[in-house]
Amino acid sequence: MASGARIVVGISGGVDSAVAALCLLEAGYDVHGLHMTNWEEDDTYCSAAADFQAAQRVCTDLGIPLHRANFSREYREQVFAGFLDGYRAGHTPNPDVLCNRHIKFGVFLEYARRLGATRIATGHYARLDHAGGVTRLLQAVDAAKDQTYFLHAVAPTAFAAVEFPLGTLTKQAVRARANAAGLASHDRPDSTGICFIGERPFREFLGRYLQGVPGPILTPEGRRLGEHGGLMFYTPGQRTGLGIGGVAGSAEAPWYVAARDPERNALIVVQGREHPRLWARYLTTGPAHWLDPEIGSALASGPLPLDVRIRHRQAPVPALVETRADGTLVIRSDAALWAPAPGQYAVLYRGGQCLGGAVIATAHPL
Repeated sequence: MASGARIVVGISGGVDSAVAALCLLEAGYDVHGLHMTNWEEDDTYCSAAADFQAAQRVCTDLGIPLHRANFSREYREQVFAGFLDGYRAGHTPNPDVLCNRHIKFGVFLEYARRLGATRIATGHYARLDHAGGVTRLLQAVDAAKDQTYFLHAVAPTAFAAVEFPLGTLTKQAVRARANAAGLASHDRPDSTGICFIGERPFREFLGRYLQGVPGPILTPEGRRLGEHGGLMFYTPGQRTGLGIGGVAGSAEAPWYVAARDPERNALIVVQGREHPRLWARYLTTGPAHWLDPEIGSALASGPLPLDVRIRHRQAPVPALVETRADGTLVIRSDAALWAPAPGQYAVLYRGGQCLGGAVIATAHPL
């Protein structure tokens, strides 16, 4: 499809988006870069200026034009507001999923079309199969970098106009290509912070927007071990930041958050990663979002064996999935799932294809 067709690549300033643009140039596209500003805060953790300078250097090295757009209002309204609502409700939301749906493959796509582009591209590690007029989202070749978990909620119609040039490459190969091409970003560290907000002390950041209400830290039997600073600062499976230390009469095993009890404003903790309260085989979800509509139709006839993933870096595990009349899901797995939390996403796969997913509503521990 190249043959000089215009494509706009989201240029962050990092190595992944730089190599994505390089691959598209080599494929014959008329490549333009677009750097998005989606968070405006005057503090020491905001790297917007440095990121833009890095993006300028990438586009200069590649000899392509760079456009700049500010989507901070859309981000606050469509992503960040829901992120805060999730924490208010005692959930563990993932803003990267909504950022991809509404910003990177929503307003960014529309902006690119106004620049005369027919397609957009990003440096995500994922693959798209456009065969037969149907677009399918597939896991990346580099399983350690696969990002389909974060992409499962994108509108299927948006994917029809998207390219993922890195889907068949390993991270090592990406850095090698950047180095060989003389790109300054070849050794730039990967970003690991919240989508567009950056890397910062999370508790301090969240406390700027939500007021934590202290309460007791309890064992499942009701023994008080200390006081938490607000349920919103903790999530099931969390080990650090509990401030418990050694407890008289208890083993030396570390303590983990098992649950949040909003009614008592209590944080429930257990000892040892293998404690049964940290594991679940049975989940319920909110309404499902399907990338492949055939799965939704097939589930209407009865449960299906699929694979489920509740975290980005977790390997999908076999599960039996059924849908209820309201579009919500019941997910059962013989392979116990570690520390699922309401607000996280359960993302479903079959044969390497990402089918869609849903927000976890309840998890039933062993």
